[in-house]
Amino acid sequence: MLIKLAWRNLWRQKRRTILTAMALALALLLSLFMRSMQEGSYANNIENSAKFSTGLIQLQHVEFEESQSIEDLLPATDEFIAAARKLDDVERILPRLESYALAAAGDKSKGAMVLGVMPALEDEYSSISDKVVEGEFIKADDKSVLIGQGLADYLSLTVDDELVLYGQGYRGQTAAGLYKIKGIVHFPLPQLDNLLIYMPLPLSQTLFSTGDQVSAWVIDTRDLTRLEQTMADLKREYSATLLKNTSQHSLLDRNGKSQVNVRDWEDLAPEMAQQIAMDKAGGIFMMYLLYGVVGFGLFATILMMTLERYREFGVMMATGLVRTKLLGLVILESSFISLLGVTIGLALGTPLVVWFHYHPIQLTGETAQMMLELGWEPILPMLLSPWLFIDQILIVLGLMLLCLPYPLWRIYRLDLVTALKGGGHVN
Repeated sequence: MLIKLAWRNLWRQKRRTILTAMALALALLLSLFMRSMQEGSYANNIENSAKFSTGLIQLQHVEFEESQSIEDLLPATDEFIAAARKLDDVERILPRLESYALAAAGDKSKGAMVLGVMPALEDEYSSISDKVVEGEFIKADDKSVLIGQGLADYLSLTVDDELVLYGQGYRGQTAAGLYKIKGIVHFPLPQLDNLLIYMPLPLSQTLFSTGDQVSAWVIDTRDLTRLEQTMADLKREYSATLLKNTSQHSLLDRNGKSQVNVRDWEDLAPEMAQQIAMDKAGGIFMMYLLYGVVGFGLFATILMMTLERYREFGVMMATGLVRTKLLGLVILESSFISLLGVTIGLALGTPLVVWFHYHPIQLTGETAQMMLELGWEPILPMLLSPWLFIDQILIVLGLMLLCLPYPLWRIYRLDLVTALKGGGHVN
């Protein structure tokens, strides 16, 4: 009975009901569009940045984070990485051996970061071969290297020239070698272009005398939104696997704790994580500001529905309607307005988000050119995720709950005689 009465009461003032519902729907539409674009851009930037540097997840020796030393390595064996390969969310895994050496040619020298990779796997992940400006991309069995254009210019080197690398190898051994340059690669990021030397993983293991070991296993996941779950699965798997496998007990400390450190992109690239957090905070502030404006409108509507109907409420109470049911009636009316706004907002917003998820906004001009130089596609993708929709719906319903207490309090304190006279709203 109350539900039927509440629904009818809404349409006694059609214009007010529709305007209030449309205000909620517009707020839901705008916030959903804004948050989907924000989260989609963050996910796209994270994945693009990860391809050229850290990856989404890395398995490292627990001491490597602090030491960055060639001494703190992990096995580069199928047996070791099998625990990660069996996880459904893991899409690809790449071994890397990272260290530093003095690069010299003629009378010039400079510190360089030497990155040993499996060329085919690395190229599939980050398309490094597309950035080769001179020469050719390296292969797994090559005895030559790929050098950044900035470093090549500093050392006055070109393709087929020779480069000397000198540094410290595993267990204090000397790492020294003479290598022919097979190709020059240009990175738009100066910190990479001026430092980086790529070489095949077997060749780097020979240079640094590491044997069948690597400094990190880089892991790419299928779904960025499940990154935390994948991290938890990896930690659990490596704690359990190392305990069971006696051949890998060297990766356990005295207390039986795993020496394998599972690090995500936020830990590996804290600067980018902070930038995203600050930008996200600004976006969320604007979203709540929008909802605040709409919330005041909703509060005014509910309060108006209360004050101008004092005589009606008085008559209903005089004919036997108890106060609790009268409060329930107002709650139902407010809920119907909120649900109507949510329904309209979702009906308008869902197709929009779905469309731009599969047909991202294309950027043009200088911004697009800058992204292309970085090797990124110049688009603004939308994130299509259930939690975004759920969050916005809960916010709308939360607004309704925040707007109800005062009008309900006025109704609860309603004096029957004053209400029948129609003058209670001035109190």
